[in-house]
Amino acid sequence: MNKNIYDRLVEILPSEQVKEKEPMKNHTTFRVGGPADAFVTPKTKEELRSAIACCKEAEVSYYIIGNGSNLLVGDKGYRGVVIQIFKEMNKVTCEGDVIRAQAGALLSSVAAKALEASLTGFEFAAGIPGTLGGACVMNAGAYGGEMKDVLKEVTVLTKEGEFLTIPKDELELGYRTSVIAKKGYTVVEAVIELKKGDPAEIKAYMDELKEKRITKQPLEYPSAGSTFKRPEGYFAGKLIQDANLRGFQVGGAQVSEKHCGFVINKDHATAADIVELMQQVSDRVESEFGVRLEPEVKRLGEF
Repeated sequence: MNKNIYDRLVEILPSEQVKEKEPMKNHTTFRVGGPADAFVTPKTKEELRSAIACCKEAEVSYYIIGNGSNLLVGDKGYRGVVIQIFKEMNKVTCEGDVIRAQAGALLSSVAAKALEASLTGFEFAAGIPGTLGGACVMNAGAYGGEMKDVLKEVTVLTKEGEFLTIPKDELELGYRTSVIAKKGYTVVEAVIELKKGDPAEIKAYMDELKEKRITKQPLEYPSAGSTFKRPEGYFAGKLIQDANLRGFQVGGAQVSEKHCGFVINKDHATAADIVELMQQVSDRVESEFGVRLEPEVKRLGEF
């Protein structure tokens, strides 16, 4: 590790917000991953900017995460600084039909605030296990709804260290992509515009979607959600099922028996187990159907 990066970070941030050799399995929903050289939890956008500037100045690589719900970190960890925007930056406020939330707010918290204010349009996101920042980057969606349907504007930190507010029509929101992803911006907060609705109906719809998730998805095991992107004209889970890979296992990693689109950490899987399983699944599906499955899960660190 760069001799001074930890020391430099504790000079600009309170020491309890900087950890050394932090196991990443504690910060990903897959529950796997070796140590990051340093792990930082900024509480303000200014602290975030300072931490990133510190890494750049020291020429140390850094990576931004939320609650690690779409991330696979290698068993040997990450040589650099992981900056987490999560519980320390998760404020959610509501005024009229507009919700303003920091990037670290969980989508479930934003949905709860919308319900509290009798606002409809965000129900689709209530069960997505990620943060608002990550959802804006990848235009997260479920059950027919997407972030592009509700976003009004997003405030980001640019690579040049400037804060920039981008209106919806300039966000270039597409399937699992955005201008934020393309330009490497870091989301700081977002403004969501919803419509007044009937609280009983909103609650009923959220409960219905929750029930669908519980019955159809392997929520009882660590995973990163849908493991593969949806190939044009197909469903990844259906292709995997049709290739007779339901329950297929490599080490402690398994194709979920409940939903073939999910790879789960069934029994103390390593990152290497998960990578090998994903590779074999992609190879099998391609050899049987001529379709190559691309991972939706992002990979970080040394495997």
